[in-house]
Amino acid sequence: MSTGPDLLPIRDIHLPEPDFWWPPAPAWWLMALAVALVAGRLLLSRLRRARLRRAALAELRRLERRYAVDHDAPRLAMGIEILLRRVALALLPRAQVAGRHGEAWLALLERMGEPFDEVARHALLELPYRPAGEGKAAQALLRQVRRWLRRVL
Repeated sequence: MSTGPDLLPIRDIHLPEPDFWWPPAPAWWLMALAVALVAGRLLLSRLRRARLRRAALAELRRLERRYAVDHDAPRLAMGIEILLRRVALALLPRAQVAGRHGEAWLALLERMGEPFDEVARHALLELPYRPAGEGKAAQALLRQVRRWLRRVL
């Protein structure tokens, strides 16, 4: 018998199967769970803020319709004050919001959103205690509060 290279029962080299990506390692499962939890929390936070924004803007429109007809600027300013407090309480801890009034209250609102112009500052601080008839100040306050709500929420 001859033992030449053609006669030996040798087969070609077979490489092992490549590692498949499924199932992933346990660390990948944990990372996917963490990403899903963070994404879910962010989505819920966005949905909550959007719902709060819609409700606050709807309340502002209701106040505008109710008191602009009567030209009752003091009641409009009081309603806006209450609305701003409710929004601030929804976003911040109660201890930061509850005891504030006057300039300290305005400073908190400005830190949350944007600075109020002088007419809106005056309207928010003084208008609830003035007699009716300051329609321009009330309109300036409405514009400023609407812009503030859109920025904060």
